[in-house]
Amino acid sequence: MNIANKITIFRVFLVPVFLVVLYLDFPYNNFVATAIFILAALTDTLDGYLARSRNLVTNFGKFVDPLADKILTSSALIALVELKRVHAWVVIIIIAREFIITGFRVLAASEGVTIAASPLGKFKTITQLIAIPLLLLNNFPFNSTEIRVDLFMIYLALFFTIISGIDYLYKNKRTLKLDDI
Repeated sequence: MNIANKITIFRVFLVPVFLVVLYLDFPYNNFVATAIFILAALTDTLDGYLARSRNLVTNFGKFVDPLADKILTSSALIALVELKRVHAWVVIIIIAREFIITGFRVLAASEGVTIAASPLGKFKTITQLIAIPLLLLNNFPFNSTEIRVDLFMIYLALFFTIISGIDYLYKNKRTLKLDDI
C-alpha cells in the first residue's frame, strides 16, 4: 500500500476518534474534536497531492478517497444534528446529493466516462469544510456577536450542494440517457 492510500485510510480511522472526542465530556472537547476534524480534512489534500505528484494513483485510492471524504463529512453533519446545531433537513439534502452524485459517477465510470470535479463542487466542499468546524465550535470565534457565521456558512454550503448537484447532472445528462431533461 502506497503512502497516499495509507493517508486516506488514516482519515477513515480518524472519524471514530473525532466522534468519541466530540461526545466525551471534558473541557474543550469541541476544540479537540474540531482539530481532529480539520486534520482529517487536510489529509485529503495531502493524499491527493502525493498520489498525483508521485504517480501513486491507484484504483483503490480512486475508490477509497472519495468514500473517506463522505464518511468524514457525513459523520460530522449527523453528529451536529444530534447536538442540535444544524437542522436535519439540511443534512439530509447534503447527504442525499452525495449519494446521487456518487451513484452517478459509478454509472458514468461503468460506461468509461470520468466526471471531473467542477468549480461548483469545489465551492461546495470548501463551504462545508468551513461550516462544519464553525458549527462544531458553536460559532466560535463569532459567538460573542450576533452574527451567526456558522449558520450562514452551512446554508451557503447547502446552496452550493444543490447547485453543484444540478450542474453535474445537467452537464452529464447523456450518461443517464435522459436527453429530454
